[in-house]
Amino acid sequence: MSGPLDGLKVLELAGIGPGPFATMTLADLGAEVVRIDRPGGSDLFPGTPRQDVLNRGKRSVVLDLKQPAAVEAVLTMVERADVLVEGYRPGVTERLGLGPDACWERNSKLVYGRMTGWGQTGPLAQTSGHDVNYIALTGALHAIGEAGGAPQIPINLVGDFGGGGAYLVIGILAALREAELSGQGQVVDAAIVDGAAHLLSAIHGFVAAGQWSNERGTNLLDGGAPFYSVYETSDGRHMAVGALEAKFYAQFVSLLGVNIATETQMDRSTWAGLRKAFADAFASRTQAEWATVFEGTDACVAPVATMQEALNHPHVAARGTIVDRSGVLQAAPAPRFSRTAAVLDLEPPLPGEHSAQVLTDWGIADADELIRMGVASGLSRGSTRDTDDKWVKASQKGRTPGSPQRRPHASARHP
Repeated sequence: MSGPLDGLKVLELAGIGPGPFATMTLADLGAEVVRIDRPGGSDLFPGTPRQDVLNRGKRSVVLDLKQPAAVEAVLTMVERADVLVEGYRPGVTERLGLGPDACWERNSKLVYGRMTGWGQTGPLAQTSGHDVNYIALTGALHAIGEAGGAPQIPINLVGDFGGGGAYLVIGILAALREAELSGQGQVVDAAIVDGAAHLLSAIHGFVAAGQWSNERGTNLLDGGAPFYSVYETSDGRHMAVGALEAKFYAQFVSLLGVNIATETQMDRSTWAGLRKAFADAFASRTQAEWATVFEGTDACVAPVATMQEALNHPHVAARGTIVDRSGVLQAAPAPRFSRTAAVLDLEPPLPGEHSAQVLTDWGIADADELIRMGVASGLSRGSTRDTDDKWVKASQKGRTPGSPQRRPHASARHP
């Protein structure tokens, strides 16, 4: 292992989305992460387990938590863990016998991370939801979109991964530091609705200053300003413009080749005319031509790349920001560290791929017996190549080996 979190031991009760993203991030930074999967795996990910980037760097154990012996195995592992992460509906782990109090009886310093959409308390705590629902109630969704149009969904970056997984990581790291001082663990209640609202802090400041309108697509940073917007090129591609500061704006106008007075940049009465002038100019050349014009300048203009194209952009390639690993495009660990470099470690595991070895490593003396009894399940300790092939073939038919065909339910965020 390597990275600044080398030596940190994390247990993850398998979930989807922001919880796995948080534990992936911890694994990227050097933590040892063990994912406790359910028997039969999950049908929620549309590809094969090896393609599920959110599980990279982890080892997988399959345990049937409906069986007391499996719960006892997890509690034994808790004795050696620093962190446990779960993303169930409030109260589920308590009913399983794996709630915070049960875990603290075995390990008082354990940090117990809880990842939900609505949080552990409040009128909606027991209600199902997904990213779009959580950001809708915070005001974030309302603020995103074109003027006169409907709110636009920013995929699930603002809720699941920004307001959810990233804040869970922040909370876990903060709680770990406090546990070192106090000797006591605590619950980290990471709710997507809380994190998404927190991400709006700067915009709340603009609102308080009277500089932000509830009419989306009319403000400085939401596409309302013609110098902070996206324009179509002659080949149907796009260029992103972020020329906010006066000196950058002047360079942008000059390179774009439009004849306008740059001192009127913040005069909103001129914005409609500026937008048309900029749009007409961008429409006269291809994206590649405009990229060449603006490359290496301070005009704050960039071509809008697809995720596949981003891999080969000179800057992204030079930093190794995006990598292709075993045919799966993914981001490299972030952020960067000067001494304890984070590196990609294990590829995403097959469910139960490491059951016997992990259980043994984490203090379960009768690991093989648990597998024989069906409390745990896993692959043989040898090669997984044949099993990989089975997963690939099964996924092409829409199901995973050993699992019944079933469709994901809308409430899947809270199993």
